[in-house]
Amino acid sequence: MTQSRSIPAAPTVVSPTATSSSPGRLADNTVQGRTTIAALVIQKIAGIAAREISGVHSMGGGASRAFGAIRERIPGGGTTAANIAGVQVEVGEKQAAVDLDIVVEYGASIVELARAVRRNVIMAVERMTGLEVIEVNIAVNDIHLPETEMGEDVPVVQPARVE
Repeated sequence: MTQSRSIPAAPTVVSPTATSSSPGRLADNTVQGRTTIAALVIQKIAGIAAREISGVHSMGGGASRAFGAIRERIPGGGTTAANIAGVQVEVGEKQAAVDLDIVVEYGASIVELARAVRRNVIMAVERMTGLEVIEVNIAVNDIHLPETEMGEDVPVVQPARVE
C-alpha cells in the first residue's frame, strides 16, 4: 500500500497597499521576507540609463541643472529623491512610471533618441527592480549647441575686414 504525501502549500501573504508616504515600495513579499525599493533608487536607475544613450547631453531644465550643480557642492545636499535633476517617478507596489526632462546634442534625431532612451530606461528599471514600467514620458527641454557651454554663447571672432 502506497501512501501519498502532500507538501503543505506555502501560506499566502497579503501585503498592505503602499502609500505615497511610505519610504519604500514593495518589490517582493514572501514567507522568507519582504524587499522594498525606495523611489530614489528608481530615480537613480532611470537617470543613469537615460544618460547612457549617446546624444543625451544632460538631464533637467536650465534652472534644475543650475540648482543641481550648486546642491552637489553642499555636503549631503544631493541625497534626497527630489535632487535627481530631470527625473521624476511614481512607484506603486508592482509598477513604476518615469518622467524625464532631457537636453539633447545638436544633430541628434530627437525621435530616435527618445525611443532609445525609453527602451534603455524600461530595460534597466525592470531588470534591476522587477517592477513593471508602465510608461516613460520624455520632455526635450533644450538642444546643446557645440559652441555653447554653461548657457553662454562663446563670441565668434571675426577676421578683420580691413588691414
